[in-house]
Amino acid sequence: MATTARERQDATHGVTLNIRADPRRRDLIDRAAEALGKSRSEFMLETACKEAESVLLDRRYFTLDEAQFQAFLARLDAPAPSAKLVELLNTKAPWEK
Repeated sequence: MATTARERQDATHGVTLNIRADPRRRDLIDRAAEALGKSRSEFMLETACKEAESVLLDRRYFTLDEAQFQAFLARLDAPAPSAKLVELLNTKAPWEK
């Protein structure tokens, strides 16, 4: 399938995203971007992408047949602790010594 001129331009130059915000929100975004040494656009795009990834990861699911599900539940109910985990749980915190 041939790509269009628009698709080639989008791939090399990116696409424009426009949003409206009231002055209070714009100022809040600007202050946060400035605190991180980023432009408003960089800050908004990075923040929006992080949130988008989080939303999509929260919606992951998997399916199991009945036997697999029962095996899964059994593993959850009887986890086998590793030696390192037991050692970690039995170690006093530095502030408790």
